[in-house]
Amino acid sequence: MRIRRLLVGTAVAVALAGAAVAPAQASPMSPGITAADINPAAGTFTTVPESDLAALGAGDGTPAGAVAWFKAKMGSTAYQGLCEKAVENAYGTTGVWASANAHWNGASPKHTDGSRPPKGAFVYWNISQWGHVGIADGNGGIYATSIGGKIGHASSVNYFNNYRGWTPAAVPHQ
Repeated sequence: MRIRRLLVGTAVAVALAGAAVAPAQASPMSPGITAADINPAAGTFTTVPESDLAALGAGDGTPAGAVAWFKAKMGSTAYQGLCEKAVENAYGTTGVWASANAHWNGASPKHTDGSRPPKGAFVYWNISQWGHVGIADGNGGIYATSIGGKIGHASSVNYFNNYRGWTPAAVPHQ
């Protein structure tokens, strides 16, 4: 029996029993983000213990909700190797893009000029075969998977190497 929490409406956690739910496929054999992908000079990062409490408004399709979703998941390892799934879930959807690279290639407009991404914008890195994506905090930092091995916050978009740029905050769609 598998139990999975889903955020519904106002992000109230609802337990479903007996549902055989397969995670979205990033790639089960994807090479994880390694130490070579991290820029230690880019600032600080923070993780906190995972909480069972869902943040109200998280996953509601808004930039504030996307950031709240990541804050509620700080410290979780449940999305390791599934960065695209995490950012999509933060906006209340899933399965739109197969990978961070596919998201980058399909989203627009792309900002590669070094400008500060606004709160909730998607931020991308050209690392691993599938790329990497997170959500901007609006202050120059990011929320993402693989920060200290967990969902966390970094004070700079340059926490990961090979920063590509950002695309505007929006509910993911093709």
